[in-house]
Amino acid sequence: MSQSGSEFTDRDLAGAGQSRRYGLQQGIKALFFDLDNTLIDTAAASRRAIAEVIKILQYEYNYTEREADTVCDKFQAKLCKECFDPSKISITNLRIQHWEGAIQEVKGGTANQKLARECYFLWKTFRLKHLTLTEETCKILKDLKKVVPLLLLTNGDTETQREKIEACACQEFFDAIVVGGEQKEEKPSLSIFLHCCELLGVQPEDCVMIGDSLDTDIQGGLNAGLKATIWINKTGIVPKEISPVPHYTISSLLDLPGLLVEQHFVMNQMADNVCDSLTK
Repeated sequence: MSQSGSEFTDRDLAGAGQSRRYGLQQGIKALFFDLDNTLIDTAAASRRAIAEVIKILQYEYNYTEREADTVCDKFQAKLCKECFDPSKISITNLRIQHWEGAIQEVKGGTANQKLARECYFLWKTFRLKHLTLTEETCKILKDLKKVVPLLLLTNGDTETQREKIEACACQEFFDAIVVGGEQKEEKPSLSIFLHCCELLGVQPEDCVMIGDSLDTDIQGGLNAGLKATIWINKTGIVPKEISPVPHYTISSLLDLPGLLVEQHFVMNQMADNVCDSLTK
C-alpha cells in the first residue's frame, strides 16, 4: 500500500490524527480479526439460545428439567466434535441430526425429527438474534479502519459464518472478509493467512492477528510469520506451560487501543507521514 508524492487516500488523511491518538509509530499495515468470541460473544449467545430450547422442551413437551438440560448438553457436545463435509450433507441437516441424536439418547424410542428440527431452528434463530457488536467494539473498529486495512478471518462453514456476519452487521468495518469454509484450508494453516495478505496487498511480517483461540488464531499467526499475535484471554487464566505463546495478551477487545498506544504500533507508515506533513 505504498504511495508517493501527494497521492494520499481518504484513509491516509482521515487517519493522520488517529495515528497520533493511538501513539502509533511505524511497522504494521493490516489487522486481522477473528469473529467468534473476539468481536461477538458467540458463547453467550449460544447459552441464551439453549435456554430457550430448554423452556420449549419443558413447557411444551413435558421434559423434566434434567432431561431438557441433558438433551442440550448432548447437542453441544456433538457440536464441539462436529466434522462437516459440505459435499455430503448440509450444515442444517447435520445439526438437525445432532438434535435428533441427543433427543433419542435421552428419551429413547424412535427418532423424533420434527422436534429435532424445531429445536435446531429455535436455537439458531435465538443465537443469531443475540450476535451483536457492542457500541464500544464498533467504535474501536471504526477508529482503526481510518488508519489501517482491517480483515475479518473466521473459521467455519460458509452458511453459518455468513449468517453470523449478517446478524452482527460488521461488514462495513472490513476491507476484506475471509471465511475458512470457502478456502482450501482454515486457520491455523499457512495458506489462508497468505491469502489474506494477498487480498490486502501486504506482507505477513506487516500484519497482526487478534483472536481468542490459541490453537487457530495465535498458532496460525505464528505459522504465517505475522509481525505480532494478540490473544484475547477472557478468563484471565493462563496455563503454566502455554502453547503456542502469543506476542501479547489482553483480557478484552476493549484493551486493544491501550495496547496499541503502549507498544507504539503503527498501522500504516503513510498515515504517520501525512500527520508529520500537516504539523510542519
